[in-house]
Amino acid sequence: MVNVLKASGVMEPFSEDKLRASMLRIGVSPNEQNKVISNLKSKLHESIKTSEIFEHVTRSLQEQSHLTKLRYSLKQAIMALGPTGYPFEDLVSEILKSKGYLTQVRSILTGKCVNHEIDVIAEKAGTEKLMIEAKYHNAPGIHTDVHVPLYTKARFDDLKEKYQFDRAWLFTNTRITPDALAYALCANMGVVSWSYPQNESLRDLTEKERLYPVTILSSLSESQKQILLENHTVLVKQILNNKDCLDLLGVQTDKIEQIIEEAKTFIG
Repeated sequence: MVNVLKASGVMEPFSEDKLRASMLRIGVSPNEQNKVISNLKSKLHESIKTSEIFEHVTRSLQEQSHLTKLRYSLKQAIMALGPTGYPFEDLVSEILKSKGYLTQVRSILTGKCVNHEIDVIAEKAGTEKLMIEAKYHNAPGIHTDVHVPLYTKARFDDLKEKYQFDRAWLFTNTRITPDALAYALCANMGVVSWSYPQNESLRDLTEKERLYPVTILSSLSESQKQILLENHTVLVKQILNNKDCLDLLGVQTDKIEQIIEEAKTFIG
């Protein structure tokens, strides 16, 4: 059995089942999965990096379908919502909106003891009001550890009475450590990480609601993506809902049409 070196530095056995599951989520047929895995197996070696496996898989998927290849790159696209964490906060806000919440981002609130900048406030009339901590990491090996839910709970306790918050939630774009998850659940906090909870993880919510970030579009340069993010255009669907936002890029009409056509393939 070949061992894989993860970005966190941990070694674990290569899992064909995990790879198949990741391809199934984005609609890769069993026959195409077989082709990808057959091609990959000839390149596996002891201590192969997960990034190397990712490159092999995306190359194989690109030969089959450009869109499939890009959807497989969703994790990297979310990680590209930098260098600040603000676009990730906007993404979390959009996810909560899709669930029927009214949201506010980056609010300064005065607690019993000190002031706090709250990443996202989400509220459903007559049901609940949530205080959201959106923890963004720009590298895959960085996990959200226990100090994050600890300070989130402290902030929640300082604010909950005055602002009538019902619960604190933690969203992160990477994985969460076992201790961090255990504390959060014990403290009655909601948690959404890249792969948790099952069927309602960040990956699941983004794919099911088609909330693809603009950083997934290959028709945009890195500088163009940053311009859109800085002007609060975070999602592919926002481009289609407000095509005027592309005027900020200063590109020709044919380039705008190319971006719009690619955006349509993600929303469908």
